[in-house]
Formats: sequence, structure tokens, C-alpha cells
Amino acid sequence: MSRWLCTPLTETLGCRYPIVQTAMGWVADANLVIATTRAGGFGFLAGATIAADALEGEINKVIAATGGSNFGLNFHMFQENAAQCVDLAIRYRLRAVSYGRGPDKQTIARFKAAGVLCIPTVGALKHALKAVELGADMITIQGGEGGGHTGGVPSSILLPQVLAAVSVPVIAAGGYSTGRGLAGALAAGAVGIAMGTRFLMTRDSPTPSSTLVHYLKVNDPQRVRVTTAVDGMRHRMIENPFINRLEQAGPFGRLRIALRSAWKWKQQTGMSLSHLFGVLRQALKEDPGALSQTVMAANQPVLLQRSMIDGVPDEGILPSGQVAAAIGELKSCQQVIEEIAQEAERCLDALLARRSEHQPAERWRTPS
Repeated sequence: MSRWLCTPLTETLGCRYPIVQTAMGWVADANLVIATTRAGGFGFLAGATIAADALEGEINKVIAATGGSNFGLNFHMFQENAAQCVDLAIRYRLRAVSYGRGPDKQTIARFKAAGVLCIPTVGALKHALKAVELGADMITIQGGEGGGHTGGVPSSILLPQVLAAVSVPVIAAGGYSTGRGLAGALAAGAVGIAMGTRFLMTRDSPTPSSTLVHYLKVNDPQRVRVTTAVDGMRHRMIENPFINRLEQAGPFGRLRIALRSAWKWKQQTGMSLSHLFGVLRQALKEDPGALSQTVMAANQPVLLQRSMIDGVPDEGILPSGQVAAAIGELKSCQQVIEEIAQEAERCLDALLARRSEHQPAERWRTPS
């Protein structure tokens, strides 16, 4: 590997290339992390969508296949089995954990005492500063181009802001899928890039082909847009009939769609007939729009599952970064990582050569 790609990320995480595979819900399973690790990247398991009784098995599967615990686990403190995620990461001495709405200072101290690196993802400068204050070892910044829940600040603005404000290593995410992107991030001062959509759109992804077709068909970044219709928060996803219906409906219409979805998948959402009528009675007294968001937020794991597991994308949601519009082919993780690394090296070599070519020749005077 060239000197360009040896960064604090590769040295600290112990991977060959400064490329991180993020923890996409229902996508970042053991097989995807194994493929990423074998290809020289660093992968995170999506602990938020792996069943509690299956999580330890997924961790052991990666360890058995890769020969170590040189990978990470993503989780959120508001999930029911958050304590289990913390305990497993420490017990198996995983290399890192990642999180958005993350653990408190005491929990972070437990990770650090066990040698588990803490790498939160942030979408705003103020969140980066708070993460460092709490003890983050590295920070992943995700620009607004990124998929799923995302902020509104583009990577081109957020990355320089955070680099100038913190002393810990910074990983760039949101809009990355090429070696040129990696070269640009490294030149700016980042220690590597993190990608979600690019790894989702690989042959090693567990995403059903019927869903991947929707991602491959997108050729306009504007069709991968932000909506707040699902749970009231900024959520970037590919436009589909379900989202269009939700956005076009009024407050009661949204509530009807939310309740219909919750009832249809009542086994997963826990919706009972009495609960359904209780929500309707509440909607007559309160704000039906706010209630629809509460119900839809509870439905969200099922809506993701419909797309990412069941292969029925028009009945679910399709979280995606805008970079999906720039990807037209499914490759293996190894191809993706190696091609990105090679292109980045060529770009940085060319940049160095350009500097040398334009450097003024020194002039020497002969002493008189």
C-alpha cells in the first residue's frame, strides 16, 4: 500500500484501506462485514436491526470468518437491547462502536477502558464538539448528501468546519463512492471515508434484487430526496409510491396510512384493535399529524424490512444517499474497495506531480 493510504484510520482500526462500511439497517449483516474486512476495509454490524437473540451469533460469525474482532458494532442507546450491545462489544473486545444518539460519558468510559474505540456519526459542528467532549476517539461527519436520517449541511461545508474545530481524527461520509472522493477527503485533512449506499449496492449486500433494481434505476440525485413525512425528522430516501402517498395526504390521511400499515404488520408492530381505536380517539382530541408521525416512527423498522428483507420496495422505504444516482453497476466489496484505493492513489500522485512541475527551479549564484 502506498504512503497516501496509510492514515491514522488504518493504523488505529487495523485495516488496509481508509474505507469504512457503515451500519445500514437490515443491510450491514455479518456477511457484508466479512466481505468488507476481507477486502481491506473496516465494517460495522447494524446492531439496531439485528434481533437481540441473534446478535451474539452474528458477532461470532464475523470473528470465525476473519480470525479476529477487528470490526465494529453500531447501536443506539434508545433501542431495547442497548445494554446488550454495550456488553457484547466489551466482552468480545470489538475494535470500535459507532452511534448517532449515543451513550453517556460513563458508558463511553467503559468502552475506552476495554480498548473499544468510540466513533460517533454527526451531522453538525455542534454535535461534533459535544462528541469530543464526551470522549469520542474519532468522528464520522455525514453531510446532507448521505442517506437515511441526515442533517442539512453538505459534506463540502461540514468537513472543513469539523476539521478546523476538533483535534481527533475525522472520517468523511455523505456523497462518497469513488477514489476521487477519497483523494479529496484525504487532501482536506480527513483520515478516510465512510460509505453506506455504495456498500448496499454491491453483490455482497443481502438486499433483495427486486429492491436493488430501484436503486440502480435512479439516475437523478434530485430523486434521492429528503422527507419529514415518515417520523418528522429529515430522512433522505429514494422517491417511491409509498412516500408520495404519505406526503400528499393531509394530517388525517397520514394517520390513516400509518394505522393501516401498523395494523397490516401488527405482529411486528404490536398494534392491537383496542390500541388502534385508542389512537383514533386521541386524534379527534389532539393533533392527528403529530400522532401519525408517532405511529409511523414505530412502523419504521417494518417499513425498512419490507424493502430490505422482504423485497417489496413499494410498500416500504428506501433510505439512500444521493450518490446512488452515480452508481450503475453492482460489484463485489473487494472490487469496490480496491478500485477506490487505486483511483485515489492515482489522483494524489498526479497532484504531487503537478506541484513538482510548477515548482520554480532554484537559482544558484557563483560566488565572486
